[in-house]
Amino acid sequence: MHIVVIGAGVVGVTTAWSLHKRGHQVTVIERLEGAGLETSKGNAGQRSYGVVSPWASAAMARKALTYLMDRDGPLKMRMPPSLDTLRFLVSTLRFAYAPGVFGLNRRAMLRLGIHSRESFLALEDELNLVFDGDHAGLMHLASSPHMMTEYVDTAEVLDELGIENQLLSPQEVREYEPGMRGNGPLHGGLRYATDGTGDCHLFSRSLAEACEKAGIEFRYNTRVNRLVADHRRVHGVELEGSNGMHERLEADAVVLSAGFASPLLAKEVGLHLPIYPVKGYSLTAPLLDAEKAPRSTIHDDNFKVVSTRLGDRLRATGFVELSGFDRQIPETRLQTIRKSVNSRFPGAADLSAATTWTGFRPMTPDGPPIIGRGTRENLFLNTGHGTFGWTLSAGSAELIAQVIDGETPALSLDAFRPGRFAE
Repeated sequence: MHIVVIGAGVVGVTTAWSLHKRGHQVTVIERLEGAGLETSKGNAGQRSYGVVSPWASAAMARKALTYLMDRDGPLKMRMPPSLDTLRFLVSTLRFAYAPGVFGLNRRAMLRLGIHSRESFLALEDELNLVFDGDHAGLMHLASSPHMMTEYVDTAEVLDELGIENQLLSPQEVREYEPGMRGNGPLHGGLRYATDGTGDCHLFSRSLAEACEKAGIEFRYNTRVNRLVADHRRVHGVELEGSNGMHERLEADAVVLSAGFASPLLAKEVGLHLPIYPVKGYSLTAPLLDAEKAPRSTIHDDNFKVVSTRLGDRLRATGFVELSGFDRQIPETRLQTIRKSVNSRFPGAADLSAATTWTGFRPMTPDGPPIIGRGTRENLFLNTGHGTFGWTLSAGSAELIAQVIDGETPALSLDAFRPGRFAE
């Protein structure tokens, strides 16, 4: 079959590769000039298979006001909020307090995380991809005794699913991360032994190059204006190039992996995708002293900032901000990220020379991504991964490829079904 994949972020590129491996002819359409240039460009660098968890959490909802009022708090919102923001929040609260939903979604996402790790390892074994990747584990720090209590509960769920983890004392944390010499509060930590790291942008670009060498066509600087469809099937896509020329590209099937741009295209075929562009920030700085830098990924619960070692660079990422498509980078956000880095890894990186980034994670109101068949028999969706697109991309690509080929997917897709928001 000729399959069109819309979107060349990490989810779209891994999907293209999975389909190619199954013998399909694949064309990837991307509105930007290259792969991995939107949400995949400057994310946290963590492949956090054991950490994935739904956005819609009653515990998070109870902390929301405190986070909003704290200058360094991880949650921010433009005031007054837009109607789109209010709708998203109302839907989030509905899912957060629906009995049993959080637990079911959490386990489904963790199972997908396990599957994605296996898919990544197979992919990296097959291809010589260069992206500062590693699987040296990930650690969540505990800045209070209460947080350690929460980690004990988390460890029980991980043990139930067979996800390797360790509860650590402060001394053990520093043994794993000897470069952590800052004065931030520390009462222990939870280590996810098999989680990974890597530069998502470099990975997307490297995999896209491998895809092109294998015969997959990438159409950059090309916008999909609409899906060409009748009541039963999608027949192709209407494209607009950078020169303004329009073209119709025929397809046997279409996969929508366009992140926060997915809802507009899906709406035309009667599919409601309540994906919201949750804003985040990062800075990437050259290392000054590798001995003072993190060995892998460290989640500082005190500031809710993630610091990741990417070769000879340190990337620090933070904030969940609900402000629509505002691409401004307030200095206060960067100051908070710097505070976190300096409180844990002082002198590790030249923060004054850091490059900064802001982008939008395509978040569903409940949290799980959208994976499955759409409202037409040959329309498929692999989108809405939120903050876990890098982590879940390889696994979700394999699953949607199985669905397209009419196979029973390796995991149940009940929690990820596209039509769940209309129920």
